[in-house]
Amino acid sequence: MPLYKTIAVSQKTTVYIWKVTESLNNLMVDIKLREHCQERMARMKSEIHKRGFASIRHLLAKAGYQDADLYYDEVGKPHLRDGKFISITHSHHFTGIIVSSEREAGIDIEMQRNKILRIASKFTPIREYRTLANDEAVMRKLTIVWGAKESLYKIYGTQGVSFLQHINVTDFDLDDSDTTAKITYHGKESWYDVSFLEFEGFTCVYALKK
Repeated sequence: MPLYKTIAVSQKTTVYIWKVTESLNNLMVDIKLREHCQERMARMKSEIHKRGFASIRHLLAKAGYQDADLYYDEVGKPHLRDGKFISITHSHHFTGIIVSSEREAGIDIEMQRNKILRIASKFTPIREYRTLANDEAVMRKLTIVWGAKESLYKIYGTQGVSFLQHINVTDFDLDDSDTTAKITYHGKESWYDVSFLEFEGFTCVYALKK
């Protein structure tokens, strides 16, 4: 089973990343799904989505949980029944979770693609990144910014929050591995620690509320 990476963020927070290379049949071995999760999986049209769904249950097992320990609230935010914080991500053949007993957490994995250059103005002021050497560097940085904003959005769990208007990521260098970010919404401000890493053409970003 290819647990790709484990990151011990602290004694109370861990990131788990899975590289999905197995068949669906192999991934379903030793996995017990509740009936509504079986039905949800059956409705998935994409094989990679089904495999990703199953691989996340293996990540839960690595963290000491099973499918029955996970539930979602009315806005689709995942929770663990023991009260610890969890966030989940799935991108192509990589999946990931972050589990924390101390702080609210969010995680996002994104494939690095030039498409992000075309949509950047919808989620961040693109002019801030034109000082970089080339389009590849801009693409990499924008992917980190998107992942950071996605991670914060997952933590905040409130509809109406705008990536462009309400979430700001403190500037950073590509050689860095962390930065900060804030959400300003309805007059309230909250700050977050953000960390990022790159592997095999993908970017993983995770955030913890300060």
